[in-house]
Amino acid sequence: MTNMMEAAQAQLREMLMSALGVLVAEGKVPGEPVPPFKIEVPADKSHGDFASNIAMASAKALHMAPRAIAELLIGAMVFEGSYFERAEIAGPGFMNFFLEKRWFADTVQAVLDEQGDYGKSEDGKGKRALVEFVSANPTGPMHVGNARGAALGDGIAALLEWTGWGVEREFYVNDAGNQIEKFGKSLSLRYMQLCTDKGQLVYAAHKDDDDALAAAIYGEDGNSADFPMPDDVYLGKDIILHAFHYYQENGAALAELSEEERRSKLVGYALPLNIEGLERDLRSYRVEYDHWFRESKLHADGSVDRIIDELTKRGFTYEQEGAIWFKAEQFGADKDFVLRRANGIPTYIVPDIAYHMDKLETRGFDKAINVLGADHHGYVPRLKAALKALDVDTNRLDVVLMQMVMLFRNGQPAKLSKRSGKAIGLVTLLEDIPLDAARFFFNMREANSHFEFDLDLAVEKSSQNPVYYVQYAHARICSILRNLQAEGLYAEGTPMKELPVSGTAQETELIRHLADFPATVAAAAKVYDPSRVTKYATELATLFHKFYDACSVKNAETPELRESRTGLCRATAQTLRNAMSILKIDCPEKM
Repeated sequence: MTNMMEAAQAQLREMLMSALGVLVAEGKVPGEPVPPFKIEVPADKSHGDFASNIAMASAKALHMAPRAIAELLIGAMVFEGSYFERAEIAGPGFMNFFLEKRWFADTVQAVLDEQGDYGKSEDGKGKRALVEFVSANPTGPMHVGNARGAALGDGIAALLEWTGWGVEREFYVNDAGNQIEKFGKSLSLRYMQLCTDKGQLVYAAHKDDDDALAAAIYGEDGNSADFPMPDDVYLGKDIILHAFHYYQENGAALAELSEEERRSKLVGYALPLNIEGLERDLRSYRVEYDHWFRESKLHADGSVDRIIDELTKRGFTYEQEGAIWFKAEQFGADKDFVLRRANGIPTYIVPDIAYHMDKLETRGFDKAINVLGADHHGYVPRLKAALKALDVDTNRLDVVLMQMVMLFRNGQPAKLSKRSGKAIGLVTLLEDIPLDAARFFFNMREANSHFEFDLDLAVEKSSQNPVYYVQYAHARICSILRNLQAEGLYAEGTPMKELPVSGTAQETELIRHLADFPATVAAAAKVYDPSRVTKYATELATLFHKFYDACSVKNAETPELRESRTGLCRATAQTLRNAMSILKIDCPEKM
């Protein structure tokens, strides 16, 4: 896996150290240990391709002025055969280094040689990561926040894969606890409404029209006068339709059962359909999970009870008013919290603790990465406190907190799908905008930043739309290559010769950016930030357009230069494809 920036930096460090060794041997500087020094890429390219503060850092140890040290180093450095053509001294002793053409040619060749692997590394080789994301409540459809979480979590998983990690994707299904009780109660109430005289009239009038029946029962806000609902239930139209479809298939038989039995039957019918729908909708969003882990498993196998028992055994709990509390403050949380209520039912966090014990201890992942909504900011330290009390290294758990999404249309907040008129969730969002746009837009900002999603821009076919802009750059390159091929000036698959580079500013800037791709991927993976990839791709498209406007490919001054620029076009297209593949976004060849 080639990283030309790292290769040049490592070579420069070696050249500097060799020059120092020569100076010591010649008695021009004392043989003192060299203090730590930096080699960096300057923001202003007129200051060179790389800069070092070695002379400044060594001044005290060598008892010399930094500029004098820099002059001696330049005199002792051997540039021949290296990636560097010259060095200059700036200010009191900073050293600026300029790359020679061979480095630029080798960078293009590295992309062409590695193709779909260009940008990959082995930073995480031998390590395993479990990325859990979305984990939406299975009692209803996914909202727009879930759409952002899906794109973000899948992007994080891909970045880790590109850096050598063994990655598994997981959806945690909350199929137990209070929300399932609430789901069952909601289904039972809607089912029993259908069994009333009013319900029978509505059913008879609309039994062949799901939407009409749901609208007749739902009212304006889910709580119509004819079919009232209490405050502590789900009011979504999906609840009405589940009850309706069960009634269609099975009639009013459940009306004769106890409330507990009726709820159990309805949950057993509706919950698998919801989970199946989640899986189907996410697959349509190009998200495939390795595991769908069910919370109910942790209750069934005793894991939940064992957490409370183990914390109690270790002396980290106390009883107050019949409830069992965990001494969370003792382990860094903001306050103690209840593990088991006075009625004997565990609180929601206990199965979560058991789940993370399963991730980190039972299954032994080196890293567990959770993508959660920003409303979980207080939950995370409490979860980590419990894990710490159970002797789990909490550095193995990383949590990415994701801020809210606001949808805008015509400059105004949008709440309904333009096409379907329904509340905008994942499914209705993809009715309004292209899938590629959704995945790109949701990864345009860091997870911890609020995001205003412009629905109008997402469908616009112009350079103002960033995903269209990037895809158009790729399609433009493909068009260039097709035209060259049609005129016999390029044959796909022909190996490139050693590439000359004319050295125009547009060429060198484009190639420098190609060289930055491996480091961009590695850095994005370390901080779990796919937005670095969308930013990189947008900048690469911009640099390509500048290159194309300034440098003719077909009518280059010489055949060799034409071949060089053809290779640069190919390398740019390949890198665009690699960047977009991390985000699971298509790169069309024609637009």
